[in-house]
Amino acid sequence: MSKNLFSQSTPVVNEAGSTALPKGHRPIRTFVLRQARMTNLQHDAYKRLMPQYGIDSRTHSWQATGFSSNSPLVLEIGFGMGHATAAIGKANPHIQYLGIEVHSPGVGALLARIEEGALDNIRIIQHDAIEVLKEFIPPGVLSGVHLFFPDPWPKKKHHKRRMYQPWFLDLVYRSLKDGGYVYSVTDWEDYGEQMLEVANEHPGFTNPHGGYSPPISWRPKTAFEHKGLKKDHQIREIFIIKKPLQGESLQRPE
Repeated sequence: MSKNLFSQSTPVVNEAGSTALPKGHRPIRTFVLRQARMTNLQHDAYKRLMPQYGIDSRTHSWQATGFSSNSPLVLEIGFGMGHATAAIGKANPHIQYLGIEVHSPGVGALLARIEEGALDNIRIIQHDAIEVLKEFIPPGVLSGVHLFFPDPWPKKKHHKRRMYQPWFLDLVYRSLKDGGYVYSVTDWEDYGEQMLEVANEHPGFTNPHGGYSPPISWRPKTAFEHKGLKKDHQIREIFIIKKPLQGESLQRPE
C-alpha cells in the first residue's frame, strides 16, 4: 500500500479493498492543530487516564486496545469534546468504541467522561485519522465508522482537504467487515452534497436510503450540531453499508 495517502488524486480500490495512489503527490492535511488550553479538569484527566485508555498508535499493535475480537468495534473520527461518544458508549456497553481526536482538550474531556461513567468500552488514539486507518486498523475488523461534523473547509480552494473523499472511503472499505457501515453527518449544504455524491458513486458501498438518511435515534446531538442549528443550518446525514462478498446477503449491523 502506498504511503502517500493525502494525495489530491483519487486512489483506486482493488478487489481486496487496498488503496493505490499515484506517486509524487504532496501530502495535504485534513485538519488543523488549533492551539487551545486545557481546563484543570481536562489536564488532570489527560495526565491520569491517558495511560489507561489511550493507545499509542506508534506501536502499530492492534492488541494494545485490549478489546475483544468477539465484540463489535466502531471507529469514531474526530470526536470533539466527546459528548456524543460518551453517550453512545454508555448506551451500548456491548459495543467497543475507538475514538480518534488530535486536540488535547477534547481528549482530556472525553477521558473525564469515561471515568465519570465508568466506560470501559471506549479507547482513544490521539493521532492523524488517516494514518490510524492506514497503519493501525487491520483489514476487516470494524463494524462501523462514525464521522460526525468533520471540518467543512468552507473555502472552495480548501475543499481538497475535506475528509470525505473517494480515497477516504477506499481506506474505510479495507477496514470494515462486510455489512459494516459508515455514518456521516454535516450541517454544511455543499459538503453534504459532496458526501452524498461520493457515497453513491463508490463501488464498494450501497446507500439503503438512496439519498440522505433520516435521523438515527441512537445518535445524540453534538456541540457542533447545536451550533449549526442555531445558525439555521440543515443537518444532512449519510448512512452507507459496505457491500458483502458475492453471494452473501446484505445485512445492517446491529
